[in-house]
Amino acid sequence: MAAYYGRWDLIIAHPECTYLANSGAKHLYAGMNAANGPEADRWAKMGAAAQFFLSLLNAPAPMVAVENPIMLGHPKRLFGIPDPSQIIQPWQFGHGETKATCLWLRGLPPLAHTNVVEGREQRVFKMAPGPDRKRDRSRTYDGIARAMAHQWGVTNSGCHLHSLPGFVTSEAA
Repeated sequence: MAAYYGRWDLIIAHPECTYLANSGAKHLYAGMNAANGPEADRWAKMGAAAQFFLSLLNAPAPMVAVENPIMLGHPKRLFGIPDPSQIIQPWQFGHGETKATCLWLRGLPPLAHTNVVEGREQRVFKMAPGPDRKRDRSRTYDGIARAMAHQWGVTNSGCHLHSLPGFVTSEAA
């Protein structure tokens, strides 16, 4: 399965983290207990997710960013996934919350913090179970999305909007 097709200058990928995130480690074992042995289906899905992740990271584009939470050691070790280039937090981009987000970058500079704010609420970590929990936990914060667009985006005229907080677009120059 191809993760992409066509020619791209920039890929910012947000692959599903269910089978790669450190927060799901307990689900790799039957009854969520390593003493019970591995949960074969979960390990297989982790392998497929790791391969998809690597296909995005190695996509034939000059600039690539892949976003995911703190990753399990197993897919990193078994599939050779490198350490992230950068770990960011929502509070560095205007949201008074914590949610470590890893960025694997190729051909891109690290994301510069745009609006460091007070507050370190663990809202995502403490989120109650429910039908929307998975979706809500995986949302990208607006401040982070704006920083990616502003710092890594390229206008149709080819003007790079590079790593400067409070950047100036070609229209404003």
